[in-house]
Amino acid sequence: MISLVGVSCKKSERSSTTGWKYNDQKWGGFSKLDYKGQITAPNLVLIEGGTFTMGLTNEDVTYEWNNVTRRVTVPSFYIDETEISNIDYRHFVFWTGQTFGASYPQRVSEIAPDTLVWREELAYNEPMIETYFRHPSFDDYPVVGVSWEQANEYCLWRTDRVNEMLLIEKGILNLNPEQKDADNFNTRAYLGGQYEGNVSKNLKDDVTGGERRVKREDGIFVPDYRLPTEAEWEYAALGLVGNRPNPQDELITDQRIYPWDGNTARYKRRDKSQGRMLANFKRSKGDYMGLAGNLNDNSPYPGPVRQFWPNDYGLYNMAGNVSEWVADIYRPTTSTTLRDADEHDISPYRGNKFMELVRDEDGNTAEKDSLGRLQYRPVDSLETSKRDNYTRADLTNYMDGDEDSYAVYEYGKSTLLNEYSRVIKGGSWADRLFWLAPGARRFKDEHKSDKTIGFRCAMDRVGAQAGNSQVGGNTFKARKKKTKRRYK
Repeated sequence: MISLVGVSCKKSERSSTTGWKYNDQKWGGFSKLDYKGQITAPNLVLIEGGTFTMGLTNEDVTYEWNNVTRRVTVPSFYIDETEISNIDYRHFVFWTGQTFGASYPQRVSEIAPDTLVWREELAYNEPMIETYFRHPSFDDYPVVGVSWEQANEYCLWRTDRVNEMLLIEKGILNLNPEQKDADNFNTRAYLGGQYEGNVSKNLKDDVTGGERRVKREDGIFVPDYRLPTEAEWEYAALGLVGNRPNPQDELITDQRIYPWDGNTARYKRRDKSQGRMLANFKRSKGDYMGLAGNLNDNSPYPGPVRQFWPNDYGLYNMAGNVSEWVADIYRPTTSTTLRDADEHDISPYRGNKFMELVRDEDGNTAEKDSLGRLQYRPVDSLETSKRDNYTRADLTNYMDGDEDSYAVYEYGKSTLLNEYSRVIKGGSWADRLFWLAPGARRFKDEHKSDKTIGFRCAMDRVGAQAGNSQVGGNTFKARKKKTKRRYK
């Protein structure tokens, strides 16, 4: 359930710097909206950002020291309440087949989960191959067998379906389930004028007095769904907002090892739930769910996405059930030098590949591709040479595996790391308790998948950071009086 926040024009408002009227055709028709703020899109929870100590807070039993603690700030963002479920991902596969199946059947196989991840040499898991993804009994269980690349494809698809739905709910587009091949709704293609759709009624144009298409400036579209960064995921998993004794104080009483307080994964309150497992994990060798008659986590494999203990943000399974892909490239340390650690202490992320739109000879946006998407290419050296804030387009190996560093990752010889190694977080149903700590981190090749790995999506928060306010910054009663304007 989402609420559509309306946007309306302020008919009588003027510019505070020029005095020109907004939203008036006689004055040029420049628009300013009475914007009510970003909506909360389906299944998302707003995570109010802040500073926290990122890294492993319990004993590093692996002695890898691959997440040394450091202080960072994460701006506010949204993240899924749950892991993406089988029914969610099956809808993606179904839509892809309906839209591209006739002309591009390989497209369906490219995004379908690998159900053979359940197969083991010395275990009987064949029924899971046939049923886990397809059977309705597992509809609300987390999808697995999905690679990092496939998870990103789901994010792109979800963005377009949500934005298409917003236009339909606004009465701008008519519902059209018969979209085929490149003629399907794509947010960027629509904004770039390369998708028309089945129009019901466009917005009023204050310039011409007629109608116009929706623009980014109208605030109707939500930002892209994407995988969370490692810092965002770890911050959301800890849920330290629950350890603030007084909302007015800049104080957190206790750090956490897990997404809950305490050093055990059992429920401690003395009621009928006392002793139950707070998460789905492997307690010890051969013990995946306890003893018959009193099963400790009641799940030998992944469990439903809305089971187990939600943290103080209301997020389910940020520990256990399935490990989760995040956006970052994996490197043995989360920062390279003290200089880098100091400079990248807000929104830290490794994996930037800066892209720009492909344009034709006349400078116009190039024709969209066969899937209906605008085309992008890496930023070229001519562009980076003009910049002071970045000097290259691909920052995957920046100061850790590139020619400017002393690190060499010889994949298959001295390391299993390369530019395709992506961070996974959270621990799974097949992991011991140590891996359930939000600070613990591992990696897997972005092309591969596993029966223990799923994902959830995130989204940028645009504008004000606090969830109960649409205005950023601090407001004080003792303010300067407004200067008297010369016009009425």
